[in-house]
Amino acid sequence: MADKRKLICPSRPPGRAMSGAEVEERDGELVIRVGDKEVVINEETLEVLQEYARTEMTLEQLARRLGLRNWMDAFELVKAVPGWVLWTPPAFWRTQAGRGGRGRG
Repeated sequence: MADKRKLICPSRPPGRAMSGAEVEERDGELVIRVGDKEVVINEETLEVLQEYARTEMTLEQLARRLGLRNWMDAFELVKAVPGWVLWTPPAFWRTQAGRGGRGRG
């Protein structure tokens, strides 16, 4: 069976993002570890990330909304989030989570 983490971004080594953050799929959920905090990408987190991508929200504001230490952790998180995640509608994310997660065909 293929490593599920490779489904997130096949060009990256498993568990490593292009930043100081780690990305993994655990129990059907996408989890990004930034520093000592784990951010589970769920419908609520996705809405915040999409708001950041589409508005003038600052990294400081993003860090506060997601409970990160500072803007640098928010920056590492943004760099680690796979691009396709930002364009996934939250309602679709919710239905996929109910079916056992992403990356399965």
